[in-house]
Amino acid sequence: METNVETNASNATEAVPPSALERRLDLAVAIADLDKEIEQRLKRLGKNAKMPGFRPGKVPASIVKQQYGAQAHNEAMNEAIERAFSDAVRSQQLRVAGYPRIEAKQTESTTHIEFSAVFEVYPEFTVADLKDVELERAQLEVGAAELDSTLDVLRKQRVSYEPVDRAAAAGDKVTIDFLGKKDGEPFQGGQAHDYPFVLGQGAMLADFEQAVTGLKAGEAKTFEMTFPEDYFAKDLAGQKVSFEVTVKEVREPILPEIDEAFAKTLGVGDGSVEKMRSEIEANLKREVKKRLQSKVKDQVMEALLKANPIDVPNALVEMEIERLMNAARADMEQRGGAKMKDFPMKREWFAEQAKRRVTLGLVLSEAVKVNQLHAKPEQIKTIVEEAAQSYEHPEEVVRWYYAQPQRLAEIEGVAIEDNVVAWALSTAKVVDKPVAFDELMGQQQG
Repeated sequence: METNVETNASNATEAVPPSALERRLDLAVAIADLDKEIEQRLKRLGKNAKMPGFRPGKVPASIVKQQYGAQAHNEAMNEAIERAFSDAVRSQQLRVAGYPRIEAKQTESTTHIEFSAVFEVYPEFTVADLKDVELERAQLEVGAAELDSTLDVLRKQRVSYEPVDRAAAAGDKVTIDFLGKKDGEPFQGGQAHDYPFVLGQGAMLADFEQAVTGLKAGEAKTFEMTFPEDYFAKDLAGQKVSFEVTVKEVREPILPEIDEAFAKTLGVGDGSVEKMRSEIEANLKREVKKRLQSKVKDQVMEALLKANPIDVPNALVEMEIERLMNAARADMEQRGGAKMKDFPMKREWFAEQAKRRVTLGLVLSEAVKVNQLHAKPEQIKTIVEEAAQSYEHPEEVVRWYYAQPQRLAEIEGVAIEDNVVAWALSTAKVVDKPVAFDELMGQQQG
């Protein structure tokens, strides 16, 4: 614990409000004990001190004190403060969150240095049960219809397009030239040549796609439309414009047949369609199970948050804000290159999310402790083996997880959350509710 009087200031910012968990302890350090510790430190430093004109360890004490006195004083003071603070916290059985802020006190004492330690404590609370809360447990059995739907999605992901001599319809890929004008003058971003897009996928505004639908290759059309009020380009939002469009080519979608070639594109080496369907079904069942668990887990976490409106230490919120900001910077740098590393961020952008995460973490921790919901080795093993099944060599994935403790720590967290969910479901009012396959999988196909 660092308790430097001069440098350890509070991290509180405008991103988080004042904490109701703040505490203050008045403490003191005996000057005689401090002086004694400083002398001992200087003696130890003197044994190894090296200075021009003196043999190692033979530097006069006065010179050692002049050279290292400030360092010895700061180190001894910090250690004495930390010891006094730790003793006081232990005697009062306080659970300190974060680091204390040390404030020197102006007193007339000649025997002691007095100071105050300002810090936050963890909240004390009893986790509320969920006996009056109703939770919906989504239900879905994977059958032939769900498998066929998944195969259709996989086919659409591998669609090809071939030229066709007919009017463009939904699902066709068209290539066009267009020129947009506002008040008779071309506007920025309103012109393109050989521009391809698929009708019905939302790449263009609905009115624009509607105007292109029905045209054949070689046909042209001039039409008017109005941009939406919430259009991203503010100078065009809500504005009426005209477009001149020429269709260069119309291509219709060709979905691959479910055959040996298709199976090979999905990684089935021998092209067996039966094997392909079996593997897709197994993967689909794992994914459905995971999504069903995720839906009920989200409900449980939200219910626990609502049932336990606790105060949380600002120190923990600030640390979580910092963690979220660093993660966001790393993600932006990965997506946009090194130039995004210094993208300016405001702490308040992350304050609400950070507070939610800290609150949920404290509630879960207390629920786990009180209800003995700790992860068991066999649980962790089961989760690892299930996760490994979606890989070509599951045994290698299992070995990878068990090779380093920090990897298993992530799995342990998943197991603990599963235990919390099971506990919540055992206390809440649970209503089983069928869920549509497309809704669960988020498949909104054009």
